[in-house]
Amino acid sequence: MDKDLISKKDLLEQTDITYGQLYRWKRKKLIPEDWFIRKSTFTGQETFFPKERILERIGRIKELKDHLSLDELAGALTPKTKDIQITKGDFLGGNIVSSNTISIFEELFGNLDSITFQTGLYLYLLDRALESGEIGWEEGKQILQTLDAHFSKLEDKQASLKVLRKMGVVTVLLLTNVNDFYVDEKTKIAVSLSIDSETNGLMKKLTAGGF
Repeated sequence: MDKDLISKKDLLEQTDITYGQLYRWKRKKLIPEDWFIRKSTFTGQETFFPKERILERIGRIKELKDHLSLDELAGALTPKTKDIQITKGDFLGGNIVSSNTISIFEELFGNLDSITFQTGLYLYLLDRALESGEIGWEEGKQILQTLDAHFSKLEDKQASLKVLRKMGVVTVLLLTNVNDFYVDEKTKIAVSLSIDSETNGLMKKLTAGGF
């Protein structure tokens, strides 16, 4: 089984929670519906979860549940990021992304005065892709164009960003609810980023910077 997944049985044992708690948290939208992944096994159909995300989420729920109601928990675990506005200077000063990342964005979309959370996430994803050393300026613009065109379709879905290279040609993909992904031997997966994980990474940086 995919090492990035954890079975429901192992999850309940590892986190010391009950079946009832797990599904009550699901009904309250503390755990996203698409994290419940049904897969065929030799014993029949079983439920699996993205391991890193579900363990982190349940840890947060257990940490906060004695202090907040389930409805309050839902708000705490899904912050209202759409209202965030950060100046370009503060974004750079907080070492959230590099100046090159900002320059690529501004060449494509024009000057940035303030940065919303969604724009900040575009920049953060681009910056993480650039850090791989696998893409350059033009490929970076392709990433931004793809995010700008299709990001609204990813809401409430488990999504990932992939950059493929074959014979010098780059393709940018946004995938939803996909755990296994295969390419032919001549195609290289240059960049592979979980949008959920990178969103959490950006939130941590913003929190650390006092934004």
